[in-house]
Amino acid sequence: MKLTVRFYRSDNGAEPVRRWLKSLSVEQKKAIGEDIKTVQFGWPLGMPLVEKLSPHLWEVRTKFPSGIARVLFTVDGDLMILLHGFIKKSQKIPKQQLSTAKTR
Repeated sequence: MKLTVRFYRSDNGAEPVRRWLKSLSVEQKKAIGEDIKTVQFGWPLGMPLVEKLSPHLWEVRTKFPSGIARVLFTVDGDLMILLHGFIKKSQKIPKQQLSTAKTR
């Protein structure tokens, strides 16, 4: 099953994951894009690339020397909706990051 990837868009038209990705280096963007593409064409996937966080929330993990990029997403039919992205430096996902994704 191939998923269609979409960015979450707020009521005012903002796409926070797209904005976050644009702030990263070319190498980071490329690595994250490749991992999202792997999920898009290989869904459903599990660890170490994808981890289920709650019933309708997953994360794509991309490792860098400075930490691990996390892109939190949900799946609705054949849509993969990218909800939130950040670079994590600790073992546990900060509650604020998780809350942001769930709200979206």
